[in-house]
Amino acid sequence: MIGVSKLYCGAVEPGDALRYRRHSGSLPSHLLQFSADKKPVVVWNVTRRCNLRCVHCYAHADAAPAPDELSFEEGLALLDDLKAFGTPVVLFSGGEPLMRPDLCDLVRHTVAAGMRAVISTNGTLITREVALRLKDLGLSYVGISLDGLEATHDRFRGKKGAFAQAMAGVKHCQEVGLKVGLRFTLNRGNFREVAAIFDLVAAHRIPRICFYHLVYSGRGSELVDQSLSHAETRETVDLICARTRELFEQGQQVEVLTVDNHADGPYIYLKLLQENPERAAAVLELLEMNEGNNSGRGIGCVSWNGEVHADQFWRHRSFGNVRERPFSRIWTDLSHPLMAKLKDKKRYVTGRCAACRWLAVCGGNFRVRAEALTGDLWAPDPACYLTDEEIR
Repeated sequence: MIGVSKLYCGAVEPGDALRYRRHSGSLPSHLLQFSADKKPVVVWNVTRRCNLRCVHCYAHADAAPAPDELSFEEGLALLDDLKAFGTPVVLFSGGEPLMRPDLCDLVRHTVAAGMRAVISTNGTLITREVALRLKDLGLSYVGISLDGLEATHDRFRGKKGAFAQAMAGVKHCQEVGLKVGLRFTLNRGNFREVAAIFDLVAAHRIPRICFYHLVYSGRGSELVDQSLSHAETRETVDLICARTRELFEQGQQVEVLTVDNHADGPYIYLKLLQENPERAAAVLELLEMNEGNNSGRGIGCVSWNGEVHADQFWRHRSFGNVRERPFSRIWTDLSHPLMAKLKDKKRYVTGRCAACRWLAVCGGNFRVRAEALTGDLWAPDPACYLTDEEIR
């Protein structure tokens, strides 16, 4: 996760991270990536059930719940273990998490345990009453997926009216004072609408937006040919930076992030090296603290059936099941060879990744993408758009 607003526009000063102890349990959410202990943020896919059928869904979600979803009691046990382990944030996802009947009770338990609770949702089920209840429970944040303007979004989501319902969900969260933001997955079918999405963010005073680079997982594995070219990616990141700065100049300090392509970090640093060398040095320090991709280390995933994955895109590789062992034991068991390697994956990447000058700040980028296209987990990430000259 690369904070464009933080790095490129100085929304958080470089010294802020140093003024904290850098332990994840005490850090505010916008500085979690700088924590020294790297206790994982955990994505819990509480259900496979969903009321939409998105073309890029990593979970292959559909209308029916999976028969082996964790029970409420098993969910409470998971949350208690995460609390004892020191997990700072639990992200409830799916499928569509609001289709799980006991979601509010799980959120209540999470907040009572002192962890931050957030949800990732398509937004279509957020009435004003639902938003108010989530606010009253102490939910920290709602991330609503929006993959373009109305026609594009409805096509991606497989339902006419999905855009209008999602925007209604945004409005209802805002009305009750619940922090809400957008999630946008970049691909060839929608990247030309990024500017229009910035217009929407500005018009509706939405405080946060995350741009996700496409990952080939679940139904998203069928969209490889929809990936942006390296030139298109550079163009899009340039646009995101420019529009973020424009918002700041207009007095709207929107939190803008890019996700799932850690080449964005060095790329922004190189931009600043030309535009603002003094700030570039501080940004490089922040990138080194961030340490790049955190799959299997700073972020983990628990599936609806209890399987533990390095992140939500690694559903084809499990480290164990929380029905058999607590998450904390699975996560720290380095007898699993892949878990051990992911804790220090910079030693195992090959090709241009191994020789890259930015390896320490990128962390080898996204291994799932490399595996999907090459069959080799440690091969260079094909979505890295930095030139050979830029990585020397």
